[in-house]
Amino acid sequence: MRIALCQMTASTDPKENLAQVTDLVRRAAAEGARLAVLPEASMARVGVPPGLVAEPLDGPWAEGVRAVARETGVTVVVGMFTPAPDGRVANTLLVTGPEVEESYDKIHLYDAFGFRESDTVAAGERVVTIDVDGVRVGLATCYDVRFPELFRAHADAGATVSVLPASWGAGPGKREQWELLVRARALDATVWLAAVGQAAPDQDADPEVATKAPTGVGHSALVGPDGTVRARLDAAPGLLVAEVDPKETERVRRAVAVLDNRRL
Repeated sequence: MRIALCQMTASTDPKENLAQVTDLVRRAAAEGARLAVLPEASMARVGVPPGLVAEPLDGPWAEGVRAVARETGVTVVVGMFTPAPDGRVANTLLVTGPEVEESYDKIHLYDAFGFRESDTVAAGERVVTIDVDGVRVGLATCYDVRFPELFRAHADAGATVSVLPASWGAGPGKREQWELLVRARALDATVWLAAVGQAAPDQDADPEVATKAPTGVGHSALVGPDGTVRARLDAAPGLLVAEVDPKETERVRRAVAVLDNRRL
């Protein structure tokens, strides 16, 4: 299966961002991708009050994503905000494509490094997997990467691939943590991991200097089930299309049976 890692810099304007999403999905389709993964908060960048932009899954922003998915025949995973029952919002991945219509609400909220996502965002509760061309794919978002049990739950549900849209924060050692964590989660669950972050909003900014909100550092990567990085982007916006082989997941699991060997 060909998968597209679509690294973009979201602005504060959902309409402008939908145009970016549409362009990236079309470019991914032109390169033969069957699954296009875009960052967390593609609807509007982190730091914008999410309640001001949140829309339901049948709202106009989501319908715009569905339109390009129908046009191209590509399954799209993209981050947006949806209303939550308690007056906050959910940090949601919309998944839409030829044979799938699903969503995932971020389970682990980013109450870390001085930022409190839970003040405005309600946590999700469901582990979600989807099927794309017969390949089972698990869904996770950004801070979820620090919780290996979620990725093992994907594997237990039959996933051979996990996707991780993100908007990672800058700061001392944070980029190195991103690179370490995405490789570790691939190894923990012996899955392919497509980690797709927001590109750095300021290409000249020092990624070691923390920003007020986690607005992205780029460095999206496709990691194999053996933990090796197969392809990656730098800090700038870009599109990376690569091949994922689910049979390699099976081979790695036979060689290193960490899922079968679990005692706890």
